[in-house]
Amino acid sequence: MFEIYIDGASAGNPGPSGAGIFIKGNGVVEKHSIPLGSMSNHEAEYYAFIKALEICISNGYKVVSFRTDSELVNRAVEKEFVKNKQFAPLLEKALELTKQFDLFFMKWIPSAQNRQADELARAAIRLNNKD
Repeated sequence: MFEIYIDGASAGNPGPSGAGIFIKGNGVVEKHSIPLGSMSNHEAEYYAFIKALEICISNGYKVVSFRTDSELVNRAVEKEFVKNKQFAPLLEKALELTKQFDLFFMKWIPSAQNRQADELARAAIRLNNKD
């Protein structure tokens, strides 16, 4: 099983944003800092989730356990529903991707347990202006 820690961050709301993804399991450790351009913090959280799902699929990981400190994303995935219709297409895409795993879990964790993903997301914000 692979544990995937995800976080999205924005410098401003909206503002330069980034996704942080930390993956560990089966002797593998991966760190990803992905610049996302300008968006809201909530959008960045969804995009971090989607990017992490895509990475896991491309690497052939079939049993995954996601960890997020975003109650918004965790609740939306759990209920398969969003109140804010702006996020509906993002949730729909993410849910489609989750179907490609043999086992998919998602768990909310406190921010203190998600420091590695948070640091990667903050580093990704700084990458937005670099070419």
